[in-house]
Amino acid sequence: MNTADLGLPEEEGREALPQKGGGRRVGVPSTALFTDQYELTMLRAALTGGTARRRSVFEVFTRRLPNGRRYGVVAGTGRVLDAVENFRFDADVLAFLRDRGIADEETLAWLADYRFSGDIWGYPEGEVYFPGSPIMRVEGSFAECVLLETVILSILNHDSAIAAAASRMAAAAGDRPLIEMGARRTHELAAVAAARAAYVGGFATTSDLAAGFRYGIPTVGTSAHAFTLLHDTERDAFRAQVESLGRDTTLLVDTYDVAEAVRTAVEVAGPGLGAVRIDSGDLLLVAHRVRQQLDELGATDTKIVVTSDLDEYAIASLRAAPVDAYGVGTQLVTGSGHPTASMVYKLVARAASDDPGAPLVPVAKKSSGGKTSVGGRKWAARRLDAYGVAEAEVVGTGPVPDALADRQLLVELVKGGEVVAREPLDAARDRHAAARAGLPLSATQLSRGEPVLPTEYVHEGSGS
Repeated sequence: MNTADLGLPEEEGREALPQKGGGRRVGVPSTALFTDQYELTMLRAALTGGTARRRSVFEVFTRRLPNGRRYGVVAGTGRVLDAVENFRFDADVLAFLRDRGIADEETLAWLADYRFSGDIWGYPEGEVYFPGSPIMRVEGSFAECVLLETVILSILNHDSAIAAAASRMAAAAGDRPLIEMGARRTHELAAVAAARAAYVGGFATTSDLAAGFRYGIPTVGTSAHAFTLLHDTERDAFRAQVESLGRDTTLLVDTYDVAEAVRTAVEVAGPGLGAVRIDSGDLLLVAHRVRQQLDELGATDTKIVVTSDLDEYAIASLRAAPVDAYGVGTQLVTGSGHPTASMVYKLVARAASDDPGAPLVPVAKKSSGGKTSVGGRKWAARRLDAYGVAEAEVVGTGPVPDALADRQLLVELVKGGEVVAREPLDAARDRHAAARAGLPLSATQLSRGEPVLPTEYVHEGSGS
């Protein structure tokens, strides 16, 4: 890992890859079976019953934030757009559905021509959200919208959970960069998505090359303890790494004795050594000792990188330590204790008939146990106080109040089945930094608390 790749302040503004979208568009197989069977059986029954073509509105929202969290982070939107584009039923998929008896011939014929032709609106990627926020709104026929439930939720729930953890860690780190290194702690494909979400949430780099290739995220990496153990002496290992990667590399110094390793590292690389990495022990104490030793050896510009199962609380505890960058793995890719955002996908309005001009009728689940929903096609806006700081998430149906007209949060993502809102990943990353900065200061406190903004509902005709 070279210090040029740590994402340190002097490297801000470096572009990753020039392709639109922040990386290379990588072909993926059909996403049509990333779904639950009941969505296909509902389709089959709706086709039989004559209701499949009714205009419908589904919304993605969460009823609550994870316990103690102050805000959520929207992530995965770009991946949702790719998934919707690739939601196709090819011959092999159709044969599977026929062989299992999941779909009858009428349903199979309908699926063979499936192309989402509706509209999708949503909070732009990187935006923050709160309980009840209509994070995504999917509009079209019941048949074409109901099929997208599982794939949309699986992407948004995973990526938003990772991005929320990353955001908390970035807030705790301040201006010190964070390195995502959790690929060995999760599913190989989830690791790529996690690196992407972490970048949106504020991480500077990733160790996962697939994420770098697909999304243009800056990648880093040098050596593990195995490389040191391979050699007869630690000096031999350091010499080989420096000769190969240059003096600006990062040397791992806690395989044996840290103080001896630091001394050897400076002797081999000279005072221009890029960085040392500490992966064990009392990081607060060891970092202070290593900084003092480096300075005494003349390596005053050598950076210190710490790893070792960090989370936002550990990062915050190291604020007083002379640490220049943090590497985070397990706690990041598991959402730091909250691996899902608990979002749901609910029908909130539908037409009374197949007539394209039929008015929408609000519908909502009314049940006990806290699983209720609010009917109606919704808009959302964020109200600011006199100082320009967010003070409430306002969610409503019907006309948008004039005072909130320029504060609306939902943007058009898909129009008539065509994606209209692709953007570079850096745009989502920058948006999140701005959105978090616009919240009350208590949003970034790590102590447990309620959502930092209340959600206020304005119903059509309520006059409020």
